[in-house]
Amino acid sequence: MNLISVIITTYNWPEALAASLQSLFAQVDHHFEILVADDGSSHATADMLKDRFFKGPVPLKHIRHDDRGFRAGTIRNKAVANSIGDYLIFIDGDCIVFPDFISTHRNLARQGYFVPGNRVLLSKPFTQAVLNKPIALYELSFRNFFLYRLAGKINRIAPLLRLPLGPLRTIKPRHWQKAMTCNLGIWKQDFIEVNGFDELFEGWGYEDSDLVIRLIHNGVKRKEGRFAVPVLHLWHRQNDQSQHDQNLRRLMERLQQNDFIRAEKGLSQYD
Repeated sequence: MNLISVIITTYNWPEALAASLQSLFAQVDHHFEILVADDGSSHATADMLKDRFFKGPVPLKHIRHDDRGFRAGTIRNKAVANSIGDYLIFIDGDCIVFPDFISTHRNLARQGYFVPGNRVLLSKPFTQAVLNKPIALYELSFRNFFLYRLAGKINRIAPLLRLPLGPLRTIKPRHWQKAMTCNLGIWKQDFIEVNGFDELFEGWGYEDSDLVIRLIHNGVKRKEGRFAVPVLHLWHRQNDQSQHDQNLRRLMERLQQNDFIRAEKGLSQYD
């Protein structure tokens, strides 16, 4: 594997995005690019990127479209169309990663597999403290997070354990549940073959599950990233879920269609 492309989705929260990008700039492996997939933010996000991040240690591109509601799949497709890496890592713009995040994803990557990691959720007050002070969470030790858990500042501690699971990472090759784009690694060619995210999934919900199901239908297997490559997910308000039921119905239909592989409205329109 050569270059990795990190696709980081954001919408009108430059403070969280800055914390996420700072953790990416602290990586021990710098052989990657960052594409900020901006789902219609105001000029504050573009200004912050220009002032603080375009001259960082890794290349950064800002891919933006107009705000027409929650269209995360669409902006991720546009970002991938502008990427040059062989391997894609999707995270959210309110996720903070540890210095070995890229190197661990690189080590876990294997042809024919996608790799979902997991996350630790921060409480609302702790999120505000992290952004206001600010606190460089990626520099802290396991002991710090153990104390945060005792204080109720994070929801769990187990994902931060690093366990050598070996072949146990591939024992559920068709398990699609809890594979989310807040922490997901995919070979770019596999993403292209299923035509990326299906932009028929508008509004919050299940565009990432649909992608994973179509990958599985195309023969790509799951390799578990739990206990290896966690992220710290800042608290945020719940997104508008008015399209939840419609998206869930579409997902359940596709789950039963083993020959449904390519997105109806996906990456190919940006060739």
